[in-house]
Amino acid sequence: MRAIWLYRTAAILLVLFAAGHTFGFLSFTATTPEGRAVFDAMNRVHFTQRSGTYSYGNFYRGFGLSCTVSMLLSAYLAWHLGQLSRALPQAIGALGWVFAAAQVAGLVFSLRYFGGPPAVFSAVLVIILGWAAWLVPAQAR
Repeated sequence: MRAIWLYRTAAILLVLFAAGHTFGFLSFTATTPEGRAVFDAMNRVHFTQRSGTYSYGNFYRGFGLSCTVSMLLSAYLAWHLGQLSRALPQAIGALGWVFAAAQVAGLVFSLRYFGGPPAVFSAVLVIILGWAAWLVPAQAR
């Protein structure tokens, strides 16, 4: 397998991960009365910070959408690394390993805080990106 295909596969998985993440957190509804009370309170309680009024629900949505943007940036990076692995593999350097290490952190967070589906996506991404990073030096020769 060549690194370009691994990076492109990772890019597609990251776009799917971003879509699933966005749909999941925007459509989330608490299943217990206690959970619903917390969710409602997050949206009902407002506070003023500097010149704006916000709620914790707004922060939740904002951070969630920021995660989506980061995943889409990661997808672009994976696609770009695939192009580099074909055209100029020596330019990748340590970036391939750092990118794989960031996915390891995502796997740890998924296992700790988010559960099954995100952990599976993260684990597959760790394998694919680690494999691609391992292949790139061989292609650079």
